[in-house]
Amino acid sequence: MDTPADDRVPTLLRSRPSWLVTQLATQVTRLVGEAFDAAGYRRYHYALLAALDEFGPASQATLGRRCRIDRSYVVEAVGELEVAGRVLRAPDPADRRRNVVTLTGEGRTHLAAMTRTLDDVQDELTAPLPATEREQFVHQLGRVLDHVREPRVTGKAPESRDLDHGVERD
Repeated sequence: MDTPADDRVPTLLRSRPSWLVTQLATQVTRLVGEAFDAAGYRRYHYALLAALDEFGPASQATLGRRCRIDRSYVVEAVGELEVAGRVLRAPDPADRRRNVVTLTGEGRTHLAAMTRTLDDVQDELTAPLPATEREQFVHQLGRVLDHVREPRVTGKAPESRDLDHGVERD
């Protein structure tokens, strides 16, 4: 017979950051997915528009690297955004083999609406934390993510990394 006690998570799991982060990621994916689906938004669109807004026009390859999105998905998402009038895609004058993507006014407006929806999800997600703890939580998650993304050749993290070419430099 199942009882409420059967739903308890073992302490060995609940005390592991890897387990907690995995469980949290599952729930966050669900929450963001539900909110974006209800509004007719796509996650890749948000990431690409955010990158264009912050960094300006970029090649599709650069957008993929910045947003950590596979190149084939970038091409598809940029095509959808272009059809919707949210970005312009044109050959790069310096290298006609690649396209440069530029954010439009409509894209900026759409990004603002998507950001409001995502902010609501962030508020729901971090509701148990006071504002100062929310900031600390985000900062600490970022530090851990940066740490696990660093290459591990010698066991010593490099001081900086050139993301465009994967070259370490001091």
